Amino acid sequence: MKVFTQSVNFNADATLIEFVEKKVTGLAKFHDKIVDAEVFLKVQNTSDKENKITEVKINIPGSELIVKRETKTFEEGVNAAVDNLKRQLKRSKEKHRDSLIS
Repeated sequence: MKVFTQSVNFNADATLIEFVEKKVTGLAKFHDKIVDAEVFLKVQNTSDKENKITEVKINIPGSELIVKRETKTFEEGVNAAVDNLKRQLKRSKEKHRDSLIS
């Protein structure tokens, strides 16, 4: 699976990009037909502590799953988004399997 990572309003360091790719690539265990993933890391210029926006988009045949999280750190955002996507991928796979059985 190919993971495209983009950072908006800042330059992401190599360790952050590596962390993101490792976490998102792990989603392949939950769905075997993932085409690719796009990750957007954005910093909002606000006084709010939770100014880091993490958006993860997973492309699977027939649909795309998108999760957006606003957190204090990108690592926290990526973890939350990946956890949510795991549930969505499992649900999507179950729906697909159920439609094949019916």
